[in-house]
Amino acid sequence: MVHGCIHFVHKDRMLHAIVFDMDGVIIDSHAAHRRAWSKFLHNQGRQVSDGELDYIFDGHKRTDILQHFLGQLSDKQLISYGKQKDELFRQASPSIKPVPGVLKFLRHLKRERISTGVATSASQVRTKATLDGMALSEYFDAIVTGNDILLGKPDPSIYRLCCTRLGIVPKHALAIEDAVSGIQAARSAGLHCIGMISHESSEKLRAAGAEQLIHSFQGLSLDTLERLVSQTPGLGVVQQTESPS
Repeated sequence: MVHGCIHFVHKDRMLHAIVFDMDGVIIDSHAAHRRAWSKFLHNQGRQVSDGELDYIFDGHKRTDILQHFLGQLSDKQLISYGKQKDELFRQASPSIKPVPGVLKFLRHLKRERISTGVATSASQVRTKATLDGMALSEYFDAIVTGNDILLGKPDPSIYRLCCTRLGIVPKHALAIEDAVSGIQAARSAGLHCIGMISHESSEKLRAAGAEQLIHSFQGLSLDTLERLVSQTPGLGVVQQTESPS
């Protein structure tokens, strides 16, 4: 991972960088997060419904999630509770896998000499452990986490910082997000954004500002992405038939 680097880009390309959210986009982690948060909150005497737990998937920083469910907390409590939740997530981590097709797609982007970044609300420690553990870190030129910003998504600062570190003008970057707040953050920062359908409905992703929608990275190519963002927004779910060269 290199900060503040400027990469060679094809001048005829619309997109010079692709920035990924992590949970639900790079890694299939939502089920593990739901189990970990449910057990953690149960241990704190909080019983929450599945509907209430959906809050954890909307791109919020861990501190915001803790205070959403437990109220105002001291810095000491935030650190202690955060460690407890992360340990529960770590116990579930063997079940977490990369999203289908993402590794092949990342290799394709590297061959095309397109800059890549991660913009995740997860902590720096968890992000590094997750990406290193899956041998994915080497594919990203910049990684921005919840520790690097004051305000979490939908505030645009996380995407602005990632573009700065990549040395890319936001209008030439594309974010891939699966959460409403993440899409709002990317669009507010000036990036194009494609929504990945996972836990949110296609209607909510489009309403948040997703220009197009995909189900996975399988069969996805840079040419396909550029064609998508050049089309009229909201045309529906993309039929992915091309294979990266």
